[in-house]
Amino acid sequence: MDRGAESYEKYRSGQDEGFYELVREYSDGLTMYINGIVGDFFRAEELADDTFFKLAVKKPAFRGASSFRTWLYSIGRNVALDSLRRDRTPPHEQIDEDAAAPDDPESSYIEDETKRQLYRAMDRLRPEYREVLWLSFFEDMKADQISTLLHKSKNNVHQLILRAKRALKDELEQEGFVYEGQ
Repeated sequence: MDRGAESYEKYRSGQDEGFYELVREYSDGLTMYINGIVGDFFRAEELADDTFFKLAVKKPAFRGASSFRTWLYSIGRNVALDSLRRDRTPPHEQIDEDAAAPDDPESSYIEDETKRQLYRAMDRLRPEYREVLWLSFFEDMKADQISTLLHKSKNNVHQLILRAKRALKDELEQEGFVYEGQ
């Protein structure tokens, strides 16, 4: 049993500390994952809170068919998709302005511009490409975890990641991105 599952079981058995452990452990990653779906960081924070609220109130059973993180992210994904269906508002670009700036202004500018290019390129990808790239690279999930979360075969996930990488590369090239070593 992983740490998240242990904390959740603690909470379900009446120990509030288990819930606080879950929020500390998973809140940031869940928020960033949901941000990849909705494209609005503040909305993603609210939806992550809604996900934890759902756990706190409904206390659904975790059956252990996947890792706790995969299970939690699938709940967060459903909350985000329900919100998008309800609102029907298009996601918009969110750039992290709070990142600490390096000492060198030129390096800082180049790094910020590279991030903007990546965000713009990711924004133009199909939602399923954006989601699978986020899970694979930013959440460091393996194909079997992603396949469980997205309800797709492992083979399908591998193909989806490959197509998403190609699409991202094409978008970055259209954006004028220059790869190191070229």
